[in-house]
Amino acid sequence: MNTTPSPSASARYNFLFSSSSPSRALPPSRALSLTATATLFPSHSSPPSSVSLTTSFSFFQNPNFITGNSLFHSMQRFCSGSSMSRNKAMVESLQRYGVIRSNKVAEVMESIDRALFVPNGAGAYIDSPMSIGYNATISAPHMHAMCLQLLEKNLQPGMHALDVGSGTGYLTACFGMMVRPEGCAVGVEHIPELVSSSIENIQKSAAAQLLKDGSLSVHAADGRKGWPEFAPYDAIHVGAAAPEIPQALIDQLKPGGRMVIPVGNMFQDLKVVDKKSDGSISVHTETSVRYVPLTSREAQLRGY
Repeated sequence: MNTTPSPSASARYNFLFSSSSPSRALPPSRALSLTATATLFPSHSSPPSSVSLTTSFSFFQNPNFITGNSLFHSMQRFCSGSSMSRNKAMVESLQRYGVIRSNKVAEVMESIDRALFVPNGAGAYIDSPMSIGYNATISAPHMHAMCLQLLEKNLQPGMHALDVGSGTGYLTACFGMMVRPEGCAVGVEHIPELVSSSIENIQKSAAAQLLKDGSLSVHAADGRKGWPEFAPYDAIHVGAAAPEIPQALIDQLKPGGRMVIPVGNMFQDLKVVDKKSDGSISVHTETSVRYVPLTSREAQLRGY
């Protein structure tokens, strides 16, 4: 049987791309649809027939999937050698992918070794969220990098930063390094055991001195209520998905400040909240994400 397509055989390819932030180097999601049509000639005496095949698939470039989906999962292959050299290689990989775009974010992520904040240091440099117990996770490195980039202008020396759902303390430590000297970084976590372990993690890191001088602190409390003692904040990061933006956090955001928070239930968006000088707020969606829910301690320990 002759299955060679004739010169008149046609092939049509349709590429459909959608992105909530098309200007980003790494758009949040892409959908690909491919249709191929060919004209076949089974024999000289048989009429030609047309065969069409369509396939569609989609993938996410920036999700914080609990299952560990990540475009950068292969990043670990770049990481060999000592812990700090592997941490540096992780940061360099994120720079190559375009997630880290500023020297300041690169420097702080290089200075805070992620392995100190991952249980047993296992898989610390894989770009995937990891369980830290108590139905909580530490976000994937690319999500930490993205949030640091979004908040960079509000993490200048002398500014105040709040990390809600601080977990292992990694991002709180990064905040502390960025706002020093004379700044203030606060982590709020409602699982007391995680608060204790996060303090131990920070004490082993480059941010240890910040704990000693009081410019960095971690507290056991309901993060949905923020931490009024050091408010207002120039930067607020929320590490779990809220059904809506908590008013208490909006109230504690300084005019000119910025909050990054995942919002939604099953389907979530990373929202960027900016408070203007007159106290009004603007909200835009940065990308689609998947975080654990921002809930009560009891609900979290039950498994939500």
